[in-house]
Amino acid sequence: MSTATPADPSPDLRAEVRRATAALAATGHDHGRPVTSDLSIDEALLLHAVGWEPVDLVCGVSVVSVPSGVWNWGSGEIVAASQAQGLAFTGAANRIAEECGRAGGHGVVGVHVESTVQRHHVDVELVGTAVRPVGAAAKSDVFVSDLSGRDFSLLRQAGWIPVGLSYGASFVYAPRRSAGTSLRQTRENVELTNFTEAMYSARELAMERMQQTAITMGGKGIVEVKVTEGPMPFAHHAIGFAAWGTAVRLEAETHQYLRPKMVLPLDDAVVEFEAGSLRGQ
Repeated sequence: MSTATPADPSPDLRAEVRRATAALAATGHDHGRPVTSDLSIDEALLLHAVGWEPVDLVCGVSVVSVPSGVWNWGSGEIVAASQAQGLAFTGAANRIAEECGRAGGHGVVGVHVESTVQRHHVDVELVGTAVRPVGAAAKSDVFVSDLSGRDFSLLRQAGWIPVGLSYGASFVYAPRRSAGTSLRQTRENVELTNFTEAMYSARELAMERMQQTAITMGGKGIVEVKVTEGPMPFAHHAIGFAAWGTAVRLEAETHQYLRPKMVLPLDDAVVEFEAGSLRGQ
């Protein structure tokens, strides 16, 4: 004769709910302060898929003065304004890197760049999400990148790493036009060669500076390059050009080929219609 007690067919559901609630409220697993991030849910999940995690939202700001009178008519590059733009970006990048290090991150991804040029000052603001390998300790040498969480994940899988945010800027005077050229341009369609030449000059200088910054960081290339260009609203005779992107280098022995994956969504709504309705039937 068996003396085993049969299992209770009716578990105490209230007790189960109480235990689950107590587990959620338990402080035994302390992960520090809550994570704040501007990453999308997809980006956060992709980061975790490659062994990284968001840490905190970090920013860097720098405002640099522009000497009086530099926007007056002249020729060639407006060196003081170009230097002010470069100093402002460097200062903002250094501060966001410092804030990332204090938060325990190994780098910053998804950096949004806001740059404003005024007559007497230039300000640059950088905002991004500090990230790190899951559970890793703090690191002093961090990178800054404008790569999205998705692009950063793909870059890591391919064996590449970001090394920093490279930047270049230049402001150039548009040469004065002669009276005859100005008169002709008011009567017919004529290329504004002085502005065209100024734009090319500013672009060449800015791109060269951005590339030199990447080389100094140890980068082997620049990705996700973005540019802004055009005349200054307060000095229409001056053309500005700024470019920035993420300097990268190969960390693995060779580039890792990523095979594309086809995704077939199954939850899209199907739109049905009668072909005859196109003829008004």
